[in-house]
Amino acid sequence: MAFCNKNVPSSSSSSSSNHFPMLGLLSLLLLHPTTTSSPFASAIRVVTIQKPTSDDIPSFWEAPAFRNGDSCSSRNIDKIQIVMPVDANYIRGTMAAVLSILQHSTCPENASFHFLSIHLEPEIISLINSTFPYLNYKIYHFHPNRVRGMISKSIRQALDQPLNYARIYLSDILPTDVHRVIYLDSDIIVVDDIAKLWRVDLEDKILAAPEYCHANFTTYFTDTFWSDVNLAKTFEGRRPCYFNTGVMVMDLDEWRKGGYTQKIEEWMVIQKHKRIYQLGSLPPVLLVFAGNIKAVDHRWNQHGLGGDNFEGKCRGLHPGPISLLHWSGKGKPWLRLDARKPCTIDHLWAPYDLYRSSRVALEE
Repeated sequence: MAFCNKNVPSSSSSSSSNHFPMLGLLSLLLLHPTTTSSPFASAIRVVTIQKPTSDDIPSFWEAPAFRNGDSCSSRNIDKIQIVMPVDANYIRGTMAAVLSILQHSTCPENASFHFLSIHLEPEIISLINSTFPYLNYKIYHFHPNRVRGMISKSIRQALDQPLNYARIYLSDILPTDVHRVIYLDSDIIVVDDIAKLWRVDLEDKILAAPEYCHANFTTYFTDTFWSDVNLAKTFEGRRPCYFNTGVMVMDLDEWRKGGYTQKIEEWMVIQKHKRIYQLGSLPPVLLVFAGNIKAVDHRWNQHGLGGDNFEGKCRGLHPGPISLLHWSGKGKPWLRLDARKPCTIDHLWAPYDLYRSSRVALEE
């Protein structure tokens, strides 16, 4: 069930979307790190933000209104469908991610967001409305019963949360008139026009994502898996490579036709009887799709910035151009910044942080 479709028109025709050259932004922030509350203080009017009833849910600045350029189309077919999970623990990351997407989009009003939530807290819906008054979005309930009895304990508790598995059920959750989506985790920042990722040619594939064929693929599965002759044959005829499921372009029509949710669930059931992997929702997706996806440029998932799954130690940027930064791993930038123990890379996330510790947000 979907709730709260926001698409409020505005009389303003000015654009407040500033596009930072990526190299300049990285150099500036790495050489002169900052943890200031928001770069948009001059664009936000004085408002009183109602404090949520839950102490676990923070309050945020109201974001600027981002407008389409003159070249943008208003046709529904040109809408970019973006799916993200949202809950009280990751709401701060989600807000930053949305802001980054809008700010760097040539056609920000063409972005249509689909948020997935387990609890549908009214406070979260209110926060989205007050932070992004003009955002076009819907929020959907993902019931944890969908995966009850199928989640196996992994190496990190956060990976065992039912919402982490919602991406597997998008073809069931979203309406059938949503044919294609970009799925994004909440711990990302986009520093390029998301339309470039949207336009990737899937060819005959169901998924598109950056592939990492240099990674040791065998480590994603246990000795129990590889020692079982029948299970080890799973990848015959494929050249399986690791890909991160936190950034994917997905053809939902073909996913539905192929019954891929059920295929992934079958591996989750096997995992309950034989421990064949350790990493939550990722391995069963790899079992079905690895070696059979459309490869996307690595710039669209500079992942691992949260460190490993045990300690979350600081990591640097990988070589090459960057369009999307991803704090996958245990360390999250908002937690490290709040603890006054940020990694250098976390200062690239900080300018998109709309978090407000007080109830009054300043504006011109």
